[in-house]
Amino acid sequence: MKKIISGKVREVYDLEDGRMVIVTTDRISAFDVILPVEIPGKGKVLNALSNFWFDLTKDITKNHLISNDLNEMPAEFQKPEFEGRTMLVKKLKMVPYEVIVRGYMFGSMYEAYKKGEAFLGHSFDKKYEQAQKLDEPICTPSTKAKEGHDINVTLEYMKNDLGEELGSKIEKTAIAIFKKCYDYAFERGIIIADTKFEFGLDENGELILADEVLTPDSSRFWNKAEYKVGTSPASYDKQFVRDWLKANNLAGDPSIKTIPEDIVKKTADLYAECQKRICG
Repeated sequence: MKKIISGKVREVYDLEDGRMVIVTTDRISAFDVILPVEIPGKGKVLNALSNFWFDLTKDITKNHLISNDLNEMPAEFQKPEFEGRTMLVKKLKMVPYEVIVRGYMFGSMYEAYKKGEAFLGHSFDKKYEQAQKLDEPICTPSTKAKEGHDINVTLEYMKNDLGEELGSKIEKTAIAIFKKCYDYAFERGIIIADTKFEFGLDENGELILADEVLTPDSSRFWNKAEYKVGTSPASYDKQFVRDWLKANNLAGDPSIKTIPEDIVKKTADLYAECQKRICG
């Protein structure tokens, strides 16, 4: 067994038998900087949500989860500190794209729309306000950069690279997952504005859903009760941390030493509320 990835949030171990172990930590990053504090329970929230969505969407596509039972993991992980934040998964040949599904006119798409520009190959005939729901969700891939920022590309670009059959299957699967999970979350007071998915191929070339799924770290979740078209709705994620960093001119500053306790607690409470609403 060897550690192959130590990311902003996750530690990934290769068991070298076609399986991997993923441990989701309480680390938090903002503006591409891993911060010097942890958000208590955050890793367990992300892990619980991914497990929940994997189960809910298994009728749409297979996923990489083998088990979240510590007793089925190597002995090194059968310890209390790994409980609730660890999953045993199938090792895949990962598709070199993140697949972003957008259901609302927001962010960089809204900026392009205001200028009358197409957004990554998508044009819009009707009039939209900021944060207004699209008639249908759209799929916009991005390359997965080993260093620096991912690069947004058109769906056509991804399909030309991967082949029409695989590219179209990824698009169709991502949209289907988004729609099912959107409806589920909406009934529980959360609007999924957009999210990103990652896919891989197994030894038979079958498409498999992987990585994390529909967490506050990989998605834009809005509180349905506070949502209003024409505004910038608050998200169920790192908003308190980001706002504090910006207010103190520390956004993107790698020399930051700490974050106030009240900001950490508010952020932890937000993650916990998200889990409670979705998982019950």
